[in-house]
Amino acid sequence: MKKRSVSSGDRSTGDLRRYLTKKSSAPPTDDGADETERTIPNPPRNESDPIPPIIDESTHRPKRLRLEFDPNHIIPDPALRIPIEDYANEIRDEVRRAYLLKGRTEANGHVFEQTLDGKVWRSFQRSWLGKYDWLEYSVKENAAFCFYCFLFKKTAQPNTFGNDVFSRDGYSRWKTATAAFKKHVGGPNSFHNIARGKCEDFINQRSSVSSKIHTYSKESEIAYTIRLTASLDCARYLIAQGEAFRGHDESSTSINKGNFKELLEWYKDKNSEVKEAFEKGPGNALMVCSDIQKQLAKCCAQEVTSVIKSEIGDRNFAVLIDEARDSSIKEQMAVIVRFVNNQGKVMERFLAMKHISDCTSAALKEALLHLLALHDLPISRLRGQGYDGASNMRGEFNGLQKLIRDDSPHAFYVHCFAHQLQLVVVTVAKCSKCISDFFNHVPLIVTQVSASCKRKDTLIAKHQDVLLEKLENGKISSGKGLHQESGLARPGDTRWGSHLKTLLRIYQMWESVVDVLTIVSTDAREHSSVGGAGGLVKKMECYEFVFILNFLIGLLTITNDLSQALQRKDQDIVKAMGLISDVKTRLQDVRDNGWEPLLDQVKSFCEEYGINVPNMDDLTVPMGESVRSKNKVTLRHYYKVDIFNVAIDATMTEINHRFNEVSSELLVCMSCLNPSNSFAMFNVDKLVRLAEIYEADFTISDRLMLRSQLQIFILNIRRSEKFHGCSDISKLSQLMVETKKDKTFPLRIFSAMSIIKTDLRNKLSDGWLNDLMVCYTEREIFKSIDDAKITKRFQSMKDRRGHLPKERNVIT
Repeated sequence: MKKRSVSSGDRSTGDLRRYLTKKSSAPPTDDGADETERTIPNPPRNESDPIPPIIDESTHRPKRLRLEFDPNHIIPDPALRIPIEDYANEIRDEVRRAYLLKGRTEANGHVFEQTLDGKVWRSFQRSWLGKYDWLEYSVKENAAFCFYCFLFKKTAQPNTFGNDVFSRDGYSRWKTATAAFKKHVGGPNSFHNIARGKCEDFINQRSSVSSKIHTYSKESEIAYTIRLTASLDCARYLIAQGEAFRGHDESSTSINKGNFKELLEWYKDKNSEVKEAFEKGPGNALMVCSDIQKQLAKCCAQEVTSVIKSEIGDRNFAVLIDEARDSSIKEQMAVIVRFVNNQGKVMERFLAMKHISDCTSAALKEALLHLLALHDLPISRLRGQGYDGASNMRGEFNGLQKLIRDDSPHAFYVHCFAHQLQLVVVTVAKCSKCISDFFNHVPLIVTQVSASCKRKDTLIAKHQDVLLEKLENGKISSGKGLHQESGLARPGDTRWGSHLKTLLRIYQMWESVVDVLTIVSTDAREHSSVGGAGGLVKKMECYEFVFILNFLIGLLTITNDLSQALQRKDQDIVKAMGLISDVKTRLQDVRDNGWEPLLDQVKSFCEEYGINVPNMDDLTVPMGESVRSKNKVTLRHYYKVDIFNVAIDATMTEINHRFNEVSSELLVCMSCLNPSNSFAMFNVDKLVRLAEIYEADFTISDRLMLRSQLQIFILNIRRSEKFHGCSDISKLSQLMVETKKDKTFPLRIFSAMSIIKTDLRNKLSDGWLNDLMVCYTEREIFKSIDDAKITKRFQSMKDRRGHLPKERNVIT
């Protein structure tokens, strides 16, 4: 079998490697040197020099070494990593600690590639990872590597078996792998065991030179632990509340040193033991500086993601991705994973927030794959993708979903239903000239009424007077949570439900809004303000505005109920399909039978507020045409055909267009597992076809037995009283686990288909923003993590000036 290896030159072509380091084929000059790199000079004549020069084998010139390292740029795949000697000497320990904290790459859940060795197909065996605690696997090159040798091997050890093979090139001769592994380990003085010993000494901070120079008493360790725990308590509180850490002025003379330091001062005042530990502690180990705050946040985030990864385990999962621009004008990509946990419950967990400088589909794919690899989530287990409808995300030829499916064919893409529904609402707002003109005036009303604090206060006061009058007259009733103070909100195309919210506020505060506009028009000193506010009063008090307002509130209420249902975390796609069908039926019913009730509602509103109701048999001209036009229609035709019917038809057309996925084969097959009405849609043939679609999750024997098992399954489930009344797939999945029928019918088909930044904090680094977002979003997990786990991880990040008690000072 031909040996597959990766040379240093090959690795330098990797996308991540090129991103993290640069090599020059020309002699380096001071003018062209990167500020994050330095050039090692010509080889020194003195052989005792402690830092020998490193020569690039391909160019025979000194290498450029990186002087900076970002733990977020760890490369999980061992075949693509930058060798430790390519980093500057002063940051190599930082790099080693970052890789040790992450741990070796085991490619959990990956299906190992088979290669033909003579006449036998062979592959890497997962049992080797359990037997050899140093072994790593490269998905990219289908080769084995040594974690200890990567971190601590000696450079330039020629003719030594396994030194470069297991740390740089990779071993892929699976037939002789066991013997090669044993030979690589060798005896007590082998290069592998020397590297392993160095690693163990490096992990044990007490064996470091600085620790041996300084002596640490038991009392000093206890005081250090108290200081660290107090700082962690303050950090955890601020993270959980989403509050800022730093202050504008943190000097000793400042009266407000920021939330973290002020909270810590309060803590010390309330606890004399904590106060004493800080007062007697060394100035260089007080655990209060900004770097310590960031490191504590990072440890918290890493523990949260560790819990999330343990929840996922080796299960299949889906990803939900969205992009947003933060207050510092940076494009951020949020990644959420969706999976079924041990209890059969569908879970959504926030995995990470990543800054992206390029929004092309290729760049997004690279960022996503690196993020998944960093969290040990192989793309081979990806079974679903959910994005918005941007062309770079959903494109059929070059979109992100297509590029991901090229690597993972079973990662099927579904456009976010809630996002599609919002696009339907946006279309309705522009479906006719009349409704478009209506929505042009709505923001103007909001602006005029809310342009100043005085106007807002007047609006609220007027509304309170109206409510009191209605309460006295018995038109409305009082109760807890009713008639809360509120204002007007501006509608936005990207804010779900904002159109309906704005219209409801105008409807509820009608008298107050008209009164405020009248006051603005009367008190205005400039004629432009008089005309603006006065014109809006005239516009609002015409029949057409009232008709469209009442009509759209009813129409958008139907779609808003669907939007709220689609945004539920436990919503499954089969139930969503049913909800969409219900909305279509409701819209058709409104078109057929809703005209007369709407006219009565509008007439009642006009009579209450003194607005003239026109005769529906009078003639008028369509909007945009001159009064001299001969193309005149009755008002009944104008309101019913040009507004009422057009808006409903546009809504139904857009829903049919946007949600055409519901007719796809995949979703039709999935709908057969809908437990409603005692599994009325159950279809064995379509479920067998679903198993064929997800062929990677079923062996040939699984598919052969599936038809018979499904027939037994449906008979068993229909007899079970616990499944009576089960209405959705999410609940079905949980009941399967509760009744242990997932063991009786071990069909993976049931899980396969279920698949903080403000304007005042706009200088948060990408890493810190991600750490805070992970902890804040997953507060339930964050609050359940024990302090000891976080302090252990914190202590292991670097060589600290203080030590925890021996039983706690361990890298986990």
